[in-house]
Amino acid sequence: MSFEVQLPLFKGPFDLLLFFIERDELDINDIPISKITNDFLDYLHHLEQMNIEVASEFILVAASLMKVKSKMLVPRPEIDEEGNEVDPRTELVQRLLEYRKYKSVLEELSTLETSRLNKEKRGNAVKEIKKLAEVNNVELELQEIDLYKLLKVFRKAIEHFEYEQAKPIHQVVQYAYTITEQKTKLLDKLDAVEKISFVDLIAEDKDKIAVIFNFLSILELLQLKMISIKVGIGYNNFWVSRFDESN
Repeated sequence: MSFEVQLPLFKGPFDLLLFFIERDELDINDIPISKITNDFLDYLHHLEQMNIEVASEFILVAASLMKVKSKMLVPRPEIDEEGNEVDPRTELVQRLLEYRKYKSVLEELSTLETSRLNKEKRGNAVKEIKKLAEVNNVELELQEIDLYKLLKVFRKAIEHFEYEQAKPIHQVVQYAYTITEQKTKLLDKLDAVEKISFVDLIAEDKDKIAVIFNFLSILELLQLKMISIKVGIGYNNFWVSRFDESN
């Protein structure tokens, strides 16, 4: 059973140093150089174990940290021109402060860039109208118009009108019958009479759609064993009656 450890990747060595300072709530003007150097080297060591190539700038800053650490461990005070002792961390602190300042500006610019990309360019209506007027000079076209051009446009308009008029029109009409209603009507008729012929059933409503719905309703009632039919001999007709299990 194996597991994978993922380390956060930083944009640069100073980004990593600022992370350590903010994480441990350290005073950037009084950096505990020994602790921050150990944390920095430990991070690089983990990158090497994960076969991640360490950038040269990280190695350079690591060497600078070790140099400052060694100066702090073996104090050899450096004196400036005014006779004051120079803190070995001064240069590092100044660079970190500058980096933090630029980083905050970059974050603000990135936010503004994202906001700007989400907006649509408004444009200039006056310039756009002038540009369209230059491309389509209406007055110039009216000056160059002649009878041939008018007839050509008129013919196209007539052809378009005739094409629109010749388009087929599809009209959807809802049938006035349903199989359920026709089954109910047929059963009601069989309650009043013993049997009814299909010819008489058609004669009541000779609409073609009604004949189809009546025939389909008979087929469903037969399947449900609610009616039975008796076919005559020599006639294209049959009689419908209530289903009787005794027959």
